Amino acid sequence: MKMGTLETRPAPDATELLAAPVAKALTGLDGDVYVAPIDPTLADTAAFCEAYEVGLDVSANCVIVAGKRGDRVTYAACLVLATTRADVNGTVRRLIDARKASFAPMDDAVELTGMEYGGITPIGLPSEWRILIDSRVDATPWVIIGSGIRGSKILIEGALLKKLPNAEVITDLAA
Repeated sequence: MKMGTLETRPAPDATELLAAPVAKALTGLDGDVYVAPIDPTLADTAAFCEAYEVGLDVSANCVIVAGKRGDRVTYAACLVLATTRADVNGTVRRLIDARKASFAPMDDAVELTGMEYGGITPIGLPSEWRILIDSRVDATPWVIIGSGIRGSKILIEGALLKKLPNAEVITDLAA
């Protein structure tokens, strides 16, 4: 499978290109998933898309949100296309029943996911977290997402992502 200038391989055959929780979670996902090595200094979306000739419209970002209500903190992952932004203070805050919602601090996101910042992906997240997927990601035939590390990217069918545990497709999750 090819996208842009990426040279992909089936992800189950290249687990060295995946964070440990991602490799483990892929064993239970029924569908085709590919992975491609990249220069880790180009992992951030804009630099990656330009260097590897991948459109922003097929690149999805996974952001970790921390929602607070009283003493309770709820974490959720939001997956949105790079051409959009997650509506954290509106839609996401309401969905996770939080009084206040914001992007989780980088150190917390890395520690809680077991993934590298800039490579966090919805595959392999803690089992109690909700995974909120913008409907535009679901409608994208093939999408590029993180692999849990900065040195690679995953190529996956957008519709396959809703099969992840606790995944929900949300219309207008992003603006």
